[in-house]
Amino acid sequence: MSQYKIEAGTGAHIGDRSEQQDRAALFVAPKAPGYMMAVLSDGMGGSTQGTLAAEQVVRTAQQNFERFSPLTDTVEGMLETIGREAHTLINLNSFSSDKRPHSTMVALVITPEGSAIWAHVGDSRLYRFDGPNCAEHSNDQAFVDKLVREGKLSREDVKAQRLPNVLVNILGHASNEPFVIINRHDGLKAGDAFLLCSDGLWLYFSPMELGAALAMNSPRMASEMLITKARERAFGSVADNCTLAIIKLVKPPEEVRDYTVQKI
Repeated sequence: MSQYKIEAGTGAHIGDRSEQQDRAALFVAPKAPGYMMAVLSDGMGGSTQGTLAAEQVVRTAQQNFERFSPLTDTVEGMLETIGREAHTLINLNSFSSDKRPHSTMVALVITPEGSAIWAHVGDSRLYRFDGPNCAEHSNDQAFVDKLVREGKLSREDVKAQRLPNVLVNILGHASNEPFVIINRHDGLKAGDAFLLCSDGLWLYFSPMELGAALAMNSPRMASEMLITKARERAFGSVADNCTLAIIKLVKPPEEVRDYTVQKI
């Protein structure tokens, strides 16, 4: 019997913007039974361009996951491919427009072996919770840290913000290739949970608040509660789109003995 079952859901609110440019989705893999994916993207760009960029990320993730097979592919390689293909396609699609659409990406894959592997580009986040406690979340400054480690940038430049164009790590950037940051966690168990969300949500909450909301509620109820509270806290400002995906690993119900043993 499995040590946990998966409960998942997504939620979104347009905020005070004229258009919803975030996207979130959940997928299963037809060639990889027991695998599941959650993906979230936050599109940016004039008119409908940001929406098209976000939809391109989700569509690219779905197509690659449908082709994925653990017999021939690795999850890490697939996630890297999703980021680079989406980046290329967003750039190609922008040739027909004077806008430069771009998008963030967060993608999480849960495997039947009890591993979680995720990738992110940009400032949309993934949080991993152990019960109500936040074990970790994706690093918004990972790209900057990489440039500093490689000697391409100094901390002084970062603090002075002298090179803002170099610091942009996003899908669809006109001159920078995306840096796809990949992490994993093994040994998943009941009580673990993951939250993928755009900055229209995480901006208004501490990790402790997010962990408590997920631990005490179903994905649907947690989504409704967090979006409602984000709207309250954004009062008086022009709030951004607010989008999230929640994956909870819960203890499966005990098997009910519905048979009797009779003496032969």
